[in-house]
Amino acid sequence: MRLTTKGRYAVTAMLDLAMNAESGPISLADISKRQEISLSYLEQLFARLRRAGLVGSVRGPGGGYLLAMAPDEITVARVIQAVNESVDSTRCGGLSDCQQGDTCLTHHLWCELSEHIHDFLEKVTLGQLAGREEILEIASRQLGRRDDGRRNDGILASTL
Repeated sequence: MRLTTKGRYAVTAMLDLAMNAESGPISLADISKRQEISLSYLEQLFARLRRAGLVGSVRGPGGGYLLAMAPDEITVARVIQAVNESVDSTRCGGLSDCQQGDTCLTHHLWCELSEHIHDFLEKVTLGQLAGREEILEIASRQLGRRDDGRRNDGILASTL
């Protein structure tokens, strides 16, 4: 599977946004601190996520990003697709030209794996992930290491 850093970071940042949605607009600087993702990288990702209709932005003091729809309506597959990633497991990118222009012996196996991965990620929503106990525990630890002294009032705070 060739899910790169771009896809992983996009899902992580969107999950952070979902877990803090009740706090109002979330700045990319806050996500950057909590998730240890470069601010400039997040800016690039969120430009794509905004074009895909997954987030909206609020300008000015107290501005930031908001989910454009409920966390239960946003699938992990949709986030990955929004940043132009794929979960293709083939070496040829699904083009059937693995071996000097021909299909290799295992091409169909890797295509099926790609379909299963996509189907799985299409069934997982940000809302489901945000409610998982192990994810809530990790987010709680992240809050403990924040250095701005602010308390999170989002989904996470209401479940602790």
